[in-house]
Amino acid sequence: MDFGTAELQFLLIAFFAEIIGTVAGFGSSTIALPLSVKLEHFDFQTALTLVAFLHIFGNAAKLYFFRAGLDTKLLVKFGVPSVIFTLLGALLVTYIPEKILEALLGGILIMYCVGAWLHSFKLRPTGLTAFIGGALSGFFAGLIGTGGAMRAAFMSAYHLPKHTFIATTAGVAVIADSIRLPIYLYDGFLDRSLYWLLPVMLAIAIIGTYIGKHIVNHLPQRSFRHIVLVAIFLAGTHLLYDAVRFLIGV
Repeated sequence: MDFGTAELQFLLIAFFAEIIGTVAGFGSSTIALPLSVKLEHFDFQTALTLVAFLHIFGNAAKLYFFRAGLDTKLLVKFGVPSVIFTLLGALLVTYIPEKILEALLGGILIMYCVGAWLHSFKLRPTGLTAFIGGALSGFFAGLIGTGGAMRAAFMSAYHLPKHTFIATTAGVAVIADSIRLPIYLYDGFLDRSLYWLLPVMLAIAIIGTYIGKHIVNHLPQRSFRHIVLVAIFLAGTHLLYDAVRFLIGV
């Protein structure tokens, strides 16, 4: 086991990302993935796979801690298209430049939040909304590892109680992660020398989710919805800014 600065920094990032991701209902991978890449000790594919493990560990913990709020019907409506498009995205990882897609995703999320705040745009809580939300979030999750913000945007159309929102988005995320992780591993994205990080990440995910759950329990429902919108907006801004800087060579 070669424990270095990069690994320690990654584990610290993972811990705080898991707390924030629990409180907002999504976001652990949106925070952890770009920061992990910027450590410059992990390439994109390694960071993508490590964060995918963190994501599935954390969302499995959310499913356990918030299990009473799970909406199984909505889980199926989002989950089925998510399976198909996560598979497609994961298979295209090595073919499509992730920064172009990050810029697109960031722009969409920003427009959604601005529209929601100005009451000029509103998604309807229909089966079509669930299908499109599951498909798009699955595709971005498989391809660039950050589909949670898109999933949260579409899930917010249903105005779910906070525990239901967190449990159901976590359930869909577990489905998506279960599809993409075997593909990443088969393609050799994670070196075996880093496998020792996995049990540590599992412990971090459980502890971070537990702390986040206690924070959520003290949040009023109205405040929770505002936090979700702000988190989506910040995720979109970060993705767009980072992608544009990369594309113009800054």
